[in-house]
Amino acid sequence: MNRPVHRLLFATLILALMVGLAACAQPTPAPTEAPAAAEPAVKDLILATTTSTRDSGLLDALVPVFEGQSGYTVKVIAVGTGEALKMGEEGNADVLLVHAPASEKELMDKGFGKERFLVMHNDFIFVGPADDPAGIKGAATAVEAMQKIAAAQAPFASRGDDSGTHKMELNLWKKAEVAPEGEWYIETGQGMGATLTIASEKAAYTLTDRATYLATKSGLSVEILVEGDAALLNVYHVITVNLEKWPKVNYDGALAFAKFLTSPETQAMIAEFGKDKYGESLFYPDADKTDADLGL
Repeated sequence: MNRPVHRLLFATLILALMVGLAACAQPTPAPTEAPAAAEPAVKDLILATTTSTRDSGLLDALVPVFEGQSGYTVKVIAVGTGEALKMGEEGNADVLLVHAPASEKELMDKGFGKERFLVMHNDFIFVGPADDPAGIKGAATAVEAMQKIAAAQAPFASRGDDSGTHKMELNLWKKAEVAPEGEWYIETGQGMGATLTIASEKAAYTLTDRATYLATKSGLSVEILVEGDAALLNVYHVITVNLEKWPKVNYDGALAFAKFLTSPETQAMIAEFGKDKYGESLFYPDADKTDADLGL
């Protein structure tokens, strides 16, 4: 081999070695981090619900957990169930948490609700003054209690607001074959907490959900007089507003909230809510049941 060729081969080998060493010296690329969870496209979520879920404190316990997990910001509008259903029908809410099964079914039949899931229940109770002027304590049924109150014309505070509680009350008056009217019948036009306060101030009877009563009873002078009738079952459903009716509703957020309420983790929270403070649950989880299981 002549000298020029030898030098060329030597130079080529040296260059290849240098390139190899440079490649080995390159730092190893850092591993790519897992992408963060996607932020919801529309963060604001309007929840139309009953005053009982607010007054009992349940939403104060659940909503922050949902917001932290999902990235949504929930605007809670607590009104009577009738008004909440109307908000859904008019597209002014994204998701509903309500407790008037017959009216809920009407909303679904009209196509304004897309999904409806069973969430929980508690019960209605009659409360009134300890001296019980109408003698309803120990009444076998809610209807019997209503008949005794009407016969005595004892003061009765009605929410009068088309709420789920008001709907239940009117249904019971109808079954009792009583038309409630007169000075003894007080329509407050307010939520459950305010109506309980009025009943307490006026030594009147009223129908209330157990959760709101237990959450506010320390400031009241009324006590439980009638409870346990199967007719007083108080069942809550969550309903997503139909995107096909109202294209601007936050359906993704509504469905996320519905799934949150019915998840095993949230159902366990509902089962425990109130036990530490009141010695009993204020609500009983039902996501693993059907309406038929509850006699609806």
